[in-house]
Amino acid sequence: MNDQVNDTSNKPLLEVKQLCASYGKVQALYDIDLKLERGSIATVIGPNGAGKSTLLNAIMGVLPSQGGIHYRGQAVGRTSLEQRVMAGIALVPERRELFSTMTVEDNLLLGGFRRVRLGHAQPMDQLATVFELFPRLKERRTQLSGTLSGGERQMLAIGRAMMAKPDLLMLDEPSLGLAPRIVKEILQIVSELRQTGLAVLLIEQNARAALQVADYGYVLELGQISMQGESEKLANDSQVIQAYLGFGKH
Repeated sequence: MNDQVNDTSNKPLLEVKQLCASYGKVQALYDIDLKLERGSIATVIGPNGAGKSTLLNAIMGVLPSQGGIHYRGQAVGRTSLEQRVMAGIALVPERRELFSTMTVEDNLLLGGFRRVRLGHAQPMDQLATVFELFPRLKERRTQLSGTLSGGERQMLAIGRAMMAKPDLLMLDEPSLGLAPRIVKEILQIVSELRQTGLAVLLIEQNARAALQVADYGYVLELGQISMQGESEKLANDSQVIQAYLGFGKH
């Protein structure tokens, strides 16, 4: 997907090594190791306050960090947020951060600035692709985003990120506040995206839904990876079942 040619296909798309991050004097992440291959979905599950959103912010460059972050075989830990965006990393934050007084289409077009910066014309071709992924957005293209339902706003946030044609899409709690039916619909679309070669790093408190679509999973507790493995194995692990998949757990 990425328009840049600086690639090393024999290495993971994303590799994080001994990543640490802090908020002031409070350390939030401890020596995180994580890998993500092209065309795959990895999920990070865990309780509130475990450091899941912090991990995404550190990878994105929103939060300073120590340790190694390698993307497409290149060290990016000291690059700026903008440089990471231009390299093909996209983050959909938990709060979605849409422009409520702008139309659906205008919100989407704002997401295409990376392609414009790389010398492409206005990304109307990618707009058509996003509308294929989310037909509901096409139906509401002239509607103000502030009038959309919660599920539609989440679709719009993901669609805006896809306008940049990223290689790595990071999603922070996409199921938050949504009905189970809408969560299933959105995660099904996310699952289909990997067929295009897109890699997805999915942060979720809804462990059951996340493990159903992911290829590999990590359990993050108190800022540390406590467990990892293929999603099917994690979903059948007694500790994971008791902590995250038992009756009443989501």
